[in-house]
Amino acid sequence: MIGLCGMASGEGGLDSAHRGYTHVPFGDGEGGTSSSEVDWDSMLAQLATQPVEEGWVTLQEAANATGVSRSTLRSWYRSSQIQSRMVAGAHGPQRMVLLEAVVDRALGSSRARRQLENARSLEAEVDALRRRVEAIERHLGLT
Repeated sequence: MIGLCGMASGEGGLDSAHRGYTHVPFGDGEGGTSSSEVDWDSMLAQLATQPVEEGWVTLQEAANATGVSRSTLRSWYRSSQIQSRMVAGAHGPQRMVLLEAVVDRALGSSRARRQLENARSLEAEVDALRRRVEAIERHLGLT
């Protein structure tokens, strides 16, 4: 039978096999939900419909938005320089960070600030090139 493990509380001795954990089964076999009756697809669908709080993004999204590497982001949340939390994702637990905190921290770092400024200047350059291509297409009658 499938079950959950949690820390045992206080009373009674613990044998070395359990190492402080207790087993809590999903079903009791007597009219309760057994492990074969768990509808994992509906549980995942319910999880997917939970509201996402504004401002929390994945490490990859924060890295893409700021130009700061995921490794640096991990260093920052491990040293409590930015706030983070774990949420259930489609493929298991996923680390989320506040994008505003990442941007603030990145602007406080000269190296990260340069990367952010370079990313912004590249975006401006791409926009200018896009406008030039559109003008050329109009001139040639392609649009």
